[in-house]
Amino acid sequence: MRTEKLVAGRWIAAPLLWLLAGCGDTSSGGPLLPLGEYQNGLITFYDATGAGNCSFDASPGDLDVAAINIGQYQKSAMCGACAEVEGPLGTLRVRIVDSCPDCPDKGHLDLSRSAFAKIANPVDGRVPVRWRMVTCNTPGPIRYHFKDGSNPWWTAIQVRNHLVPVTKLEAWKNGAWVSLPRESYNYFVDAKGLGSGQVKLRVTALDGQTLEDTLPGVGDNKTFDGKAQFQAP
Repeated sequence: MRTEKLVAGRWIAAPLLWLLAGCGDTSSGGPLLPLGEYQNGLITFYDATGAGNCSFDASPGDLDVAAINIGQYQKSAMCGACAEVEGPLGTLRVRIVDSCPDCPDKGHLDLSRSAFAKIANPVDGRVPVRWRMVTCNTPGPIRYHFKDGSNPWWTAIQVRNHLVPVTKLEAWKNGAWVSLPRESYNYFVDAKGLGSGQVKLRVTALDGQTLEDTLPGVGDNKTFDGKAQFQAP
C-alpha cells in the first residue's frame, strides 16, 4: 500500500514518442501492442520492490513496475497487466504489481522511483502523463503458482507471465468447468479445494482468448509452466 504524499509538479513539453509505440518502447524488450485507448493520468513514485497487493514476488532486477489507483485496480483484475506511460522525458512500459489506496483519481499510477526517473524529473513529484494498456514482455508460457498452504481441500492459484490481462480462471470439476472467484490479493480460490490428482484449468484473457492446461496436482507454494502463451491481438 502507498502512503507517501508528494509535492505538486508541473508539465514539461516533450517529443511525442508514442508515434513509434506499435513497434516497441524505449526500455522494455519484446513486442508492444496496444490493448486500449490513451487516457490522461498522473504519475508519482514510491519505494517499489515488485511485490505488493498483487502478491507477486519481489523483482529487484526489474523495477519497471507500478501501483494503480484503487478504482482501476478492480479487486486485482489489473494485476500483471502492462501500461505504456508517456511522460515528458520519454515513454516506458510498466507492469502493474500493486494497488494505491492513496491514489483516488482515475488514471493515477504510482511508479517505482527508477521507473519514474526514466520518463520524468523526480523533483517534480507529481507529473501529468497519458498512458494506455499494452501487451507485456512475457517470454515463455503462462505460469500457475499455488499459494503457500494450498492443498486438495483449499486451493489458491495465481496466473503469472501472461501477455494480456487475465479475466477468469476455471477448473474442471465433476464434469463441468467451474469459475474460481478472484480475491483482491490476486489469487483464484476454491474454498473447497480441487482434490487430489491432476488439476485441469482454463484461463480466459481480456480479449476472450482461452488456454487449457493439466497440472500434475495441487502444490504448496509451487509453480508450474503452462503449455502455451496468449497470442498478440
